[in-house]
Amino acid sequence: MSGLVIDDVSMTFELPNGGKVEALKNINLNIKEGELMSVLGPSGCGKSTLLNILAGFLAPTGGKMSLSGEAITSPSPKRGMVFQHGALFEWMNVSKNIGFGPKMKGTPQAEIDNKVAELLEIVGLQDFGEKMIYEMSGGMQQRVALARCLANEPDVILMDEPLGALDALTREKMQSLVLDIWKKTGKTIILITHSVEEALLLGERLLVMAPRPGRIHKEYNLPFAELGVGQDLREVKRHPEFGTRRDEILSMIWDMEEEIMGRTENA
Repeated sequence: MSGLVIDDVSMTFELPNGGKVEALKNINLNIKEGELMSVLGPSGCGKSTLLNILAGFLAPTGGKMSLSGEAITSPSPKRGMVFQHGALFEWMNVSKNIGFGPKMKGTPQAEIDNKVAELLEIVGLQDFGEKMIYEMSGGMQQRVALARCLANEPDVILMDEPLGALDALTREKMQSLVLDIWKKTGKTIILITHSVEEALLLGERLLVMAPRPGRIHKEYNLPFAELGVGQDLREVKRHPEFGTRRDEILSMIWDMEEEIMGRTENA
């Protein structure tokens, strides 16, 4: 099957005291090529664990995964990662950061230069190629991180709360950029977030996860990502269904948090 397949994946961590934590249990997903999916849930529901397994950074204790029929057992350039804090090389300028992956693969320099110029244009940094990373704002650094990921031409882009540290205005601009890149490139994008509104805007498919053990609680198919491409996202938020879904999901996560607190108090 084409796309990303997650087949009965579970993850249990062993603790130093001999105990165990069941972080994920029986996760099953088929993610189509070119799909934009957001994942939301309370702290401790296994969102980031799932993303790290998909990236190949962690091996699940149960189940298996594949991308376009090829088993996922380790990190691969086919699955690019964008972290909350860009993880950029501060001793390199913007262009060298973006071109680092292709350079490591032995790509000719002229080809790297063309690719970097194209990506700088896509992320709106065409005048900043020679700037050092420490000279860039947080939002600009995340644009560099996204361009660096795209430079490796991954089939899937995995984003672990990439906009969580940004101020509200910069975050909104970056949300629009993610939608534009999704449409322009046709990449599969999976985005982890703690923001209900962000999950609604950046997920044509949205998964709500529940904790202890981490599992898929509810799934939504939504129109807002398509509506948001090239549009003012504040207008999208005025869509009647947007408010309804936001309130529904907020209540759902609130109830989960209350249940967790109750378990903790009774432990």
